Amino acid sequence: MNRKSFLTLFAALLLPHGLVGAEGERLPRVFLIGGSTMATFPDARPVVGWGQMLPRYFKQPEQVVNRAMSGRSTKSFIDQGFWEKTITDLRAGDFLIMCWGTNDSANDPARHTEPRKDFQANIERFIREIRAKSATPIIATAVVRRGWNEQGEFVEAPSEYVTVTREIAARKKIPLMEMRGKTVALEKSLGVEGSRALHLYLEPGKSSYYPNGSKDDTHYNRHGADRVAELAVEEIRRLKLPMTAWLRDDVGR
Repeated sequence: MNRKSFLTLFAALLLPHGLVGAEGERLPRVFLIGGSTMATFPDARPVVGWGQMLPRYFKQPEQVVNRAMSGRSTKSFIDQGFWEKTITDLRAGDFLIMCWGTNDSANDPARHTEPRKDFQANIERFIREIRAKSATPIIATAVVRRGWNEQGEFVEAPSEYVTVTREIAARKKIPLMEMRGKTVALEKSLGVEGSRALHLYLEPGKSSYYPNGSKDDTHYNRHGADRVAELAVEEIRRLKLPMTAWLRDDVGR
């Protein structure tokens, strides 16, 4: 074993998770927090989050640590202890992409937040505590739901959560991944029928998880999640984020 290989192996043994680059340096990790459209699901399930597909775009997929949780809002993510676990694991030099808003609008006291009150306060808390760990916060706007009217026009439901997300990013000087605009453009480009191919549309009997079938315009199938992950990669490159150097050149170009 030559000296370079020995140093790389030695670093892998010393550093948590063995995330080591070609020169033996510790590679930062990219944490993800958000709801079901970003979450990771068991392979047997037909629903897939875009954060589940993001690792395939990285040279070292294990750099991506997906902590997004199905059904969670900023409030329930904090209340159920998921934020405490995430911020404890975050290290100096790491990155964290947050994508919130869909579940915060739920008519459920355990999840609901007001856009300019506790939703804003929770996002600002995340930013403050990430920076206190000498890590880098990144904000992504919530992806859009598929929605077409009878005239065949795509309808983007207004979201004060998306507006507040953009305002916080500008005010706090946080990189903003414009996932809302990107997914609106994607849905429109595919049309009424084509856009169904992104989402959880299943005939009855096709999945044991959905025995009666599914017509879900919010969540993605594997193909849809991969298309949205590719949009996230485009945003990472557009923003010239440091993690651009860790992306594979043979996918998403």
